[in-house]
Amino acid sequence: MEFLQPYFPVVFTVLRVLAVVSLIHAIVTRQQLYWMVMLGFGALLGSVFGLIFTLVYVFMVLVPSLRSGGQRAGRAVQSGLEAIKPLDTRIREAQERLGESDTLAHRSDLAALLARAGREAEAQATLDPLLRGIYADDPVVLLTSAELDLARQQPAQAEERLSRVDLRTSAATRTRTLTLLAQAQAAQGKSEADATFREAMTAATTEEPRARYAAYLVAQGRPAEARPLLEAMAKTEAKATQLYRRQEREWFGLAAEVRRDLK
Repeated sequence: MEFLQPYFPVVFTVLRVLAVVSLIHAIVTRQQLYWMVMLGFGALLGSVFGLIFTLVYVFMVLVPSLRSGGQRAGRAVQSGLEAIKPLDTRIREAQERLGESDTLAHRSDLAALLARAGREAEAQATLDPLLRGIYADDPVVLLTSAELDLARQQPAQAEERLSRVDLRTSAATRTRTLTLLAQAQAAQGKSEADATFREAMTAATTEEPRARYAAYLVAQGRPAEARPLLEAMAKTEAKATQLYRRQEREWFGLAAEVRRDLK
């Protein structure tokens, strides 16, 4: 066994990296709590038992999931990891992807990131080729365009674009569309913004609708209605995994700002 000793540090490092990957997979795919706890021992503490347990997880859960429907889980893990990267890094990587392959997904992703960074002119220039082509009515293009319209104080134009989005496309598309629509209606002083915010919160795929609705209620002089929402978000943040907190940090941060304003 002595001839194997030089390789122990390498094996330990590989197992610990595998434990981290497995822990992220377990969180994203919502595995049983005991898996997460044991994988946490391997990933965070590097315990021998935890690392052995990691191998069990890899062969019993991770590998089978990658073989049968694992592509979906892999995309979920990748999405979670993408969300916690700094915005500048994500923009740079999106620019590189667009340079390598000019597709609808790559161009719209870059435009959305540029819009979030406040680089509206660059975002519009990136999006323009899609607005004049066959993708003009694609939900991704419409949502990105509407976000740019709101940033440019053109809520009526944003509302018109959003009315053309098919809410049945996906749960994420529905959540994003209704949230932007509520913002566009609120910016125009329309009373239906309240109902649209509530609809956006139903089966939402992100904390954004709740955070924005709370901010809207405070702006409308209705702090008593905003408090339960903010308290619920605080509880969600406290109970959430570290990965989810980092994914939703922008909206948890907005809720915290609104809570401070109420004090």
